[in-house]
Amino acid sequence: MNINEIIIAVAVLCGIALIVGIVLSIAEKVFHVEVNELEIKVREALPGSNCGGCGYAGCDDCAKAIASGNAPVSACPVGREPVAKEIAQIMGQEVGEMERRVAYVKCDGNCEKREADYNYFGVDSCVYASKMPGSSQYACKFGCLGFGSCAKVCDQRAIRIIDRKAVVDEELCIACGKCVKICPHHLIELIPADSKFRVQCSSLSRGKEVRDACTAGCIGCGICAKNCPNDAIVFENNIAKIDYSKCSRCGLCAEKCPRKIIKIYE
Repeated sequence: MNINEIIIAVAVLCGIALIVGIVLSIAEKVFHVEVNELEIKVREALPGSNCGGCGYAGCDDCAKAIASGNAPVSACPVGREPVAKEIAQIMGQEVGEMERRVAYVKCDGNCEKREADYNYFGVDSCVYASKMPGSSQYACKFGCLGFGSCAKVCDQRAIRIIDRKAVVDEELCIACGKCVKICPHHLIELIPADSKFRVQCSSLSRGKEVRDACTAGCIGCGICAKNCPNDAIVFENNIAKIDYSKCSRCGLCAEKCPRKIIKIYE
């Protein structure tokens, strides 16, 4: 190979590199996406668990919503107050009052309190068991199945199965909401951590059916609602529901409940 061939090869390569560089430069301008610096900083402050507890698909979407003003600086339930304060500083805002929430299982029907319809032999999963006849092997078709699907998705190990019923350790719970989504009977909800009175039943059956199925079920008598001075208890489909924004913690509902379904939590 002589010197002229080498020079031609180098010139061709330089020409190709120049053309590619021009094309890339044009493409960068055509497809350029503006980067929100606030969004990047907020995303760095978030814990990165991508749990969805904030109501968004993940931390990226949450950061975008916070940076655009569509979500509060306290949107992340995992980071709690420390993360909220850091994001508030980034956004130039005040955190404000934060209400800590925890997961709560609306069922008190353990092995001793509920009647069985049949024996289930299958996959150790609430999701699978709920597809069996009647959606449950127990007489109550609305209660906890006790196979621990909620415990398996809890990254914080805040849920244990005791006597075939899910129990939440509120000190460990971060209210991510994974257990809420997976429970096939929709027994778990996120409630204020300082809520003192809670209805431990989700049965939609009428009184006699409830009595026959479980000794820990709400019979829909309405006595709690009648005695509540703040109208904080309403009945939906034969089950009592507490409006915590109205509850004054007087305790009359728990005191008057004939079945002692409304529990007192300290």
